[in-house]
Amino acid sequence: MSNINIDNYLDSHYIHRSNWLRAAVLGANDGIISISSLAIGVATASATREPVVLATVAGLVAGALSMAAGEYVSVSSQMDTEHADIEREKQELAEMPDEELQILAQIYEQRGLKKETALQVAVELTAHDALAAHVRDELGINEITQANPIQAALASGAAFSVGGVLPLLVILFAPLKGIEYWLYGFTILSLVLLGATAAKTGGSNIVKAITRITIWGTIAMALSAGVGALFGVNV
Repeated sequence: MSNINIDNYLDSHYIHRSNWLRAAVLGANDGIISISSLAIGVATASATREPVVLATVAGLVAGALSMAAGEYVSVSSQMDTEHADIEREKQELAEMPDEELQILAQIYEQRGLKKETALQVAVELTAHDALAAHVRDELGINEITQANPIQAALASGAAFSVGGVLPLLVILFAPLKGIEYWLYGFTILSLVLLGATAAKTGGSNIVKAITRITIWGTIAMALSAGVGALFGVNV
C-alpha cells in the first residue's frame, strides 16, 4: 500500500477554500449588483452620462472600503470570541482536568465510539495535546474554520472592486440611450460567470449557483430601476 501525504490529501478538499471563497464571492456579488443597481437607478433619472459615472465611481470606492472594513470587523469579532473560548478552556483544563477528560470522552461516545474506546481515545489525545483536542472537538475550532480577518477583508474588498469595475466599463463605453438595458444584460452575464466560477471552485452545483445568484441580482436591479424612475429627477 502506497504512503499517502495526509496534508496534501486534506488540502485537496473544497472546505479548505471556504473562508476566502465566501468573502470573495460575497464581495464580487455585492460589487456587481450594488454598482449596477446604483448605476441603473441614476441612469433612469438622468439625461447625461456624467452623473451616472460620478455616482458609479463614488459607489465603487465607498463600497470596496466598506466591504473590506465590515469584513475585517466582523471576522475580528469572531476571532475574539474564539480566543476567549480558548482561554476559558485553558483555565478549565488547569482547574478540573478529570471533568474535562470525561467531557471529551462523552463527545467521542456520542459520535459512535464504545464507552471504553471513547475514554481511551480521550486519554491518549489528552496526553498528546489536551488543549488542541478540546479546541477541536469541544469548541469546534480548527485550522479550516478559524477566522482570518486580514484574509477575509482583502478578499472581500478586492472582489468588490473587480465586480464593481464591470458595470463601470459599461457606463463608460455603452450608448447612453438605453444604457440601463446594457447594464442589466452585462450584469446578468457577469453574475452567471461569477456563479459558475464560485460553484466550480467550491465543488457545488453550477446550475443551482447560477440560478440563485441571477434571480436575486435581477430583483435588486429591477427594484433600483423602479426607485430611480419613480423618485428621480432628470439631471
